[in-house]
Amino acid sequence: MNEQPLLEVKNLKKYFPIRKGLLRRLAGHVRAVDDVSFAIRKGETLSLVGESGCGKTTTSRCILRALDPTAGQIRYRSNESTVVDLAELPKSRLRPLRRQMQMIFQDPFSSLNPRMTLFDIISEPLVVNNVGTPQSRRERVAELLELVGLPPEFMNRYPHAFSGGQRQRIGIARALALNPALIVADEPVSALDVSVQAQIVNLLLDLQAELGLAYLFVAHDLSVVKHVSDRVAVMYVGKIVEIAETSALFSQPRHPYTEALLSAVPKPDPRLRSQRIILEGEVADPAHPPSGCYFHPRCRYAVDRCKTESPELNEIEPGHFVSCHRANEIELVGVS
Repeated sequence: MNEQPLLEVKNLKKYFPIRKGLLRRLAGHVRAVDDVSFAIRKGETLSLVGESGCGKTTTSRCILRALDPTAGQIRYRSNESTVVDLAELPKSRLRPLRRQMQMIFQDPFSSLNPRMTLFDIISEPLVVNNVGTPQSRRERVAELLELVGLPPEFMNRYPHAFSGGQRQRIGIARALALNPALIVADEPVSALDVSVQAQIVNLLLDLQAELGLAYLFVAHDLSVVKHVSDRVAVMYVGKIVEIAETSALFSQPRHPYTEALLSAVPKPDPRLRSQRIILEGEVADPAHPPSGCYFHPRCRYAVDRCKTESPELNEIEPGHFVSCHRANEIELVGVS
């Protein structure tokens, strides 16, 4: 547990400007990611969960520098055991590090070029980074296809010949081409049939065990999150409101928003369905967030202090961080 983190994010912010009028004057900012901090160790899976629009994908894209962060640190421990701040690096110095960090995209249909064969798609990272010879690349593609459960004979086919689950396997093979240490998986199973989701999730777990990968797993399906995660971070309107080990967070949530999310997890007993917590009101506007705790307009436990004072993310138990004024006062219901 004392191992140095592979990735450490500190006070990350990403604001998008709002411009109005003929002269496009700055009228405000959308706080898509607002002071987010977490760490991922080698071989660990950290899941980011929350409602649509809470900032999960924006956070992951900032980490990979697909988006430039507004503020904060993204400290990555490279293969040379040197720690670099990705947030400050110019794009010219990012290319060597991109080999160590790859992404699995949400939509397996739009993330693959329909004009390229499987060989071209999977070998493209090798070509771009000048890795190997044409023959060694063909051998590497065959090895990767076998690794993700596809026959090497398929490498000369085009993406249209494959199902959604098979296409996602191709995307996973492409992400593994350069032997990365960190994989950012942006809802990698949400576009797939339920029967296929389990196969892809199990493949990701097998690859992690075999290759020692670290995952940042972005998702909203808590049933999948519970199965794949070592730790879970819950986001609401650009902020992390709770982060803990998976078993602790599911069995004993300490933030009201986490409790509401867990109440939506499907349960096999129909008598338990009436316990679903329906949140009143709308998700707060990240361009004009409420004062105090962002969640207080929808929180059934809110008091006057919640309306005026913004809570800090504090460690209330070893490894369990919560951003709630009443975390030690209220008892919340989890999932057994």
